[in-house]
Amino acid sequence: MKYEIKGEPLPVVIVALENGESVMCEAGAMSWMTPNMEMETSGGGFGKVFGRMFSGEAMFQNRYTAVGGNGIIAFSASFPGSIRAVEITPDKPVIVQKRGFLASETGVEMSVAFKKKLGSGLFGGEGFIMQKLSGSGTAFVEIDGSVVEYDLRPGQQLVVDTGSLAMMDATVQMDVQQVKGMKNILLGGESLFNTILTGPGHIVLQTMPISHFVGSISALLPRSSD
Repeated sequence: MKYEIKGEPLPVVIVALENGESVMCEAGAMSWMTPNMEMETSGGGFGKVFGRMFSGEAMFQNRYTAVGGNGIIAFSASFPGSIRAVEITPDKPVIVQKRGFLASETGVEMSVAFKKKLGSGLFGGEGFIMQKLSGSGTAFVEIDGSVVEYDLRPGQQLVVDTGSLAMMDATVQMDVQQVKGMKNILLGGESLFNTILTGPGHIVLQTMPISHFVGSISALLPRSSD
């Protein structure tokens, strides 16, 4: 499989497949393709279907295979930002944001990743449920806005706003911490909870989470009156 990522800030990944090669994607992710791409929709069992639904993805995935010769297929991002190609290996799974998975080679498996503490789940917002990419192969991940990356040393921490975390190594630990001080909570204008990331591992942050964009736009829309 060969690929080319083009068109930021409205990116698309164009994947070139040799005869018989396949690629997996979320339902509705395909933008264009050659006529010899054969599609097969699969759920992969109840557990996998439920997991994808819980993590914000479509319940079923599409498998595209080049039949009778080489072919191309393109997958576009759903929001302005970037598409990153990530190499997944059995000893290095990756955690990505909810709805972050776009497409991958067939050797990559997606499952649900939860934060470890109950408090994270109850109050962590969109960051509570994430996606774990494991197995072997290249995966394509959507990132909202621009990208900022850090390598955390063992025990080193970074506090990020909920939703700003796009991707991280599975070795990074996550937890949620409430903003301290009633004045800060009531008047600070920030989220009530922040995500605490603890190394070691690589983290990828995004500058404009789609949830923040939607919130900013909705605040400017006129409200109907009775």
